[in-house]
Amino acid sequence: MGVNLSSDQKLLLNRFNDLSVDDQKFLLSFAEFLSSRSESDNNPTKINQTPELLPRPVDESIPKAIKRLSLSYPMLQDVELLHQCSALMSEHILKGRAAVDVIDELELLFRQFHKNYQNDTK
Repeated sequence: MGVNLSSDQKLLLNRFNDLSVDDQKFLLSFAEFLSSRSESDNNPTKINQTPELLPRPVDESIPKAIKRLSLSYPMLQDVELLHQCSALMSEHILKGRAAVDVIDELELLFRQFHKNYQNDTK
């Protein structure tokens, strides 16, 4: 029994198959990040100005760190934040930057965006 895919799903699958292994990993990480953002979008009770910081696991991956930070800061729905997270993930996947360093920078990035958010909502 075959799977019926929409034309968009077929196009995405074809594009995915055309990518290098590193780019496929990046695309999957980016998709996981987008998915985590939509999960927080669908839970409006979490939207408040005070972040509930989730603890950082010892061997956390970058996609999981982005998901953790997105859940910790659900009020941040900024396209520029998404762009900067994507750029940092790219530095890790494509340029070999250490995950620990990228996660440290992601935490700083989210804190800064939250500070800006607080200033904008005053």
